[in-house]
Amino acid sequence: MNINADYSQKVVMNHHDLPWIKSPELGVERRMLERLGDEVAKATSIVRYQPGSKFQVHTHEYGEEIFVLDGIFSDEIGNYPAGTYIMNPPGSAHTPFSESGCTLFVKLRHLGPDQVEREVIDTKTAPWHQGMVPGLNVMPLMQQGSGSTLVRWAPQTYFNPHRHYGGEEIFVIDGVFEDEHGRYPAGSWIRSPHLSQHQPFSKEGCTIFVKTGHLPT
Repeated sequence: MNINADYSQKVVMNHHDLPWIKSPELGVERRMLERLGDEVAKATSIVRYQPGSKFQVHTHEYGEEIFVLDGIFSDEIGNYPAGTYIMNPPGSAHTPFSESGCTLFVKLRHLGPDQVEREVIDTKTAPWHQGMVPGLNVMPLMQQGSGSTLVRWAPQTYFNPHRHYGGEEIFVIDGVFEDEHGRYPAGSWIRSPHLSQHQPFSKEGCTIFVKTGHLPT
């Protein structure tokens, strides 16, 4: 199964427009943003756990990143409320579940040998840092290798035109993100290819998950 598998093409979609697709585990559903492979796949998805649902123990050969959008996600190590970021490195294993239900942004099988230590960040309490322009604050997430970052835009914040070597991926967590190409409300996923360029801004304010430099050059 290939979904948005051509990394030379820009992709813009909102997961709210997609259907929920059942996973092999009862009560766990997915909205597929990109996918290269069948059940074992390099993938970016929105994953929803119904209350009381769980996955069997499994290993992530090439790791995973998770951002908890709502509810409480759990595994045998702990509980992770909305706003938690988790990086499980290549070769790690766990048994995930959710007693109360949750929704996750998940990236699978895209990490490499420079990600070796598990990382968990509560973004509700972790510090923000001043960004490159007034009104922009950033929170580094994955600390190893080509990292992911949370970016918060105050209303009426404008950034400079810039180009992305190795591309850029954005997921809009809340608010409305914009650039000269369009307007992207919460739930939007934008993947821009190697050497793409834009001039982003937010008139209303927003929070976005950003990953750069990880796409094929």
